[in-house]
Amino acid sequence: MLLVLDTGNTTTAAGIYDGEELIAHWRLSSILRTPDELGIYLLGLIRTQDIKPSDITGASIASVVPSLDFPMTQALRQYFGVTPLQVNALTDTGMEVLCKNPREVGADRIVNAVAGREKYGMPLIVADYGTAITFDVVSPEGAYMGGAIAPGLNSGISALFSKAAKLPQVALNIPESVIGRNTEEAIQSGILFGNAGLTDRIIDMIRDEPGMSGAKVIATGGHAGLMAKVSRRIEVVDKWLTLEGLKMIYERVNA
Repeated sequence: MLLVLDTGNTTTAAGIYDGEELIAHWRLSSILRTPDELGIYLLGLIRTQDIKPSDITGASIASVVPSLDFPMTQALRQYFGVTPLQVNALTDTGMEVLCKNPREVGADRIVNAVAGREKYGMPLIVADYGTAITFDVVSPEGAYMGGAIAPGLNSGISALFSKAAKLPQVALNIPESVIGRNTEEAIQSGILFGNAGLTDRIIDMIRDEPGMSGAKVIATGGHAGLMAKVSRRIEVVDKWLTLEGLKMIYERVNA
């Protein structure tokens, strides 16, 4: 079985593959910091699925939190007896990166592009809704072109809450109308419909680029399903796309 981990600034997506099947998946808070904390927590998760540590024969990680790279690697070695593949700019992903400095591109963005290209073809736009909203673009020839980055939904709410004394924290629920009838609804409208507008505008502009007019739009990440309800451009929701990409890259490297 393969353990895959996508470590973000706010949450970590984790999954277990048994062959081609994703048999378990979780979305966790990225608050654990030591190898022991991480290892014990992961042991607890897999045991809820009646999976033993010895069942895990490999691991693949994408991380945008450098401070967690070493603790996560140590946890997997100590508690599962595996040395994980740490996907980064130097990993043989099979995808050409056309950015000015490929080393700057987050591993999760390349992983999304690899999985998206394999599953949905090209040209392609992958919108990932997490701490940030990222738009990743795959060219008609299958290369990673770059994309756009914007603040995530919770990041926007947190910024309002911390900077405006009278504005409350609110849940991410879709209001009945774009015209909020109270402060909570007004914030929900601004965050959700505002980010839907941002999503659709950026997608339209990407599709105006040469060769991108027919690009398919895939949404992934924790808020993908929510945003698909308010965006006019999202065509497919694939919440665990990053985990699938980690599996694909692991299999390529270890073929």
